[in-house]
Amino acid sequence: MKYWLLKSEPNVWSIEQQKKAGNKGVAWDGVRNFQAANNLRKMKKGDCCFFYHSNIGKEIVGIVEVIKTSFIDPTDKKKKFVAVQVRFKKKLKEAI
Repeated sequence: MKYWLLKSEPNVWSIEQQKKAGNKGVAWDGVRNFQAANNLRKMKKGDCCFFYHSNIGKEIVGIVEVIKTSFIDPTDKKKKFVAVQVRFKKKLKEAI
């Protein structure tokens, strides 16, 4: 198992929203950075990701788990980028 870092602006997608998504999780989509997209392709089912609130807070607030490996990002009209499916695993007692 590997650990990764996923970042999201909490006013766009927060750890609380991730938790509310439940066991089905959500697609981690919208990534348009080639290096980050390559990392998404390397993620395996069962890998964990530190959930980082960027811009506001700038802290790791929880852990999510990859439940589906990379697939074509449905928000990418050109079909060049990928997404992974992640679900909430844990909120940290104290942000790091």
